[in-house]
Amino acid sequence: MKLNICHLYPDLLDLYGDRGNILTLAARCRWRGIDTVIQRASLGDKLDFPQMDILFIGGGSDREQSLLVQDLMLRKDDLQAAIGDGLVVLTICGGYQLLGLYYQTAEGKKIPGLGILDLWTIAGSQRMIGNVVVELNDRLTPGPGTSAGSGNQGIPAATLVGFENHSGKTYLGSNLLPLGKVLAGYGNNGEDGTEGVCLGNVFGTYLHGPLLPKNPAFADLLLRKALARRGFTAEMEPLDDRIEILAHQAMLRKLLKKI
Repeated sequence: MKLNICHLYPDLLDLYGDRGNILTLAARCRWRGIDTVIQRASLGDKLDFPQMDILFIGGGSDREQSLLVQDLMLRKDDLQAAIGDGLVVLTICGGYQLLGLYYQTAEGKKIPGLGILDLWTIAGSQRMIGNVVVELNDRLTPGPGTSAGSGNQGIPAATLVGFENHSGKTYLGSNLLPLGKVLAGYGNNGEDGTEGVCLGNVFGTYLHGPLLPKNPAFADLLLRKALARRGFTAEMEPLDDRIEILAHQAMLRKLLKKI
């Protein structure tokens, strides 16, 4: 079994260790004997979305987003078709915003997004920065094959931890579900208690840090979805995630005063 993972714009969108998400996916595959091919693609590079299993887009500044959206617009139809076919997509911060309808700057200028998801972002006057805890949407509660019995006692079954730093306030259309509910931090906009978005196999979030090393169950959720799309339905081998779980627990203790 082999998974093709594409890191799109790694030279332009890589804030707060976002590359660690790629390293985590590759490592968790390697430890299970699953081969991976990692493609790092940037402006103008050839992209074959149908052959991808996981697409990752990280975070960057407003300036970089305005440059990248022009490049992505040329690929929108192919990307949208691949998403419709079940491509697993993880987007962080700026990459998350790019999937939406537009980003409105502080001056009121609207930078068009790809319009793949019914969401929009408006620049706020205050930065939302700090560590975050999110209770996952119950439709995404991690299942088997995610390190059960390896030291994860006492952790809520479906929490994400990470770090956010954004002034953009993202709002979801009525047909979209958030990735989860904010237990600590700001999330999408600091107003409605939501964080991120999920639609099919597409996920967007403001959580940097990077996200996946401290959230191994969520990393495995992405891998299971990618493998299932390729017809591989057997359970993944559980891994010893004691170190990762300790990092997760430390964040929960700090922010929720629990565990």
